[in-house]
Amino acid sequence: MTRPLDVRDLTPGDLPDCGWSGSALHLDSVARELVRAEAGEVDYLVVCTSSGSPIAIGGVDFAKLPGAGYLYQLGVRPAMQRRGVGTLLVRALEDRIRRRGLARSELCYERHTSGNGVFYRGLGYLAYGTVVEGWEQAGPDGTPEWYETTCVQMRRDLTAPAA
Repeated sequence: MTRPLDVRDLTPGDLPDCGWSGSALHLDSVARELVRAEAGEVDYLVVCTSSGSPIAIGGVDFAKLPGAGYLYQLGVRPAMQRRGVGTLLVRALEDRIRRRGLARSELCYERHTSGNGVFYRGLGYLAYGTVVEGWEQAGPDGTPEWYETTCVQMRRDLTAPAA
């Protein structure tokens, strides 16, 4: 028997249970995104087990790209990967994009994580370029350091049937 999963807006109260998604610096970034969610610039979702435990989080930014929702900070608890949880999260974020009257979803993933490309292609995303992205992350000693990487840009037409 499988228990149903719940997809809802992430709240600040969920953050203490999301340590699996990244460092304290990452969770601070997510907390800042929740402020943007209050302003209507982004939607940030969480997938929870029936007990309320967060197993996936991710956002859609409506301000980054004209005419599209931009998926970002997507993560699934490692023990729950390859069980359809990431697909559930992405589809819920795409629904949020459609509700805003937009017909395109975009995202990017780090080029060296080829498994992510396979996952997104399986959901109907098509690569169209690369871009250098950067963000602060916790270094080996826990202090913030700048990280840069090449990311593959992908998009999906949300008017087309899901893959």
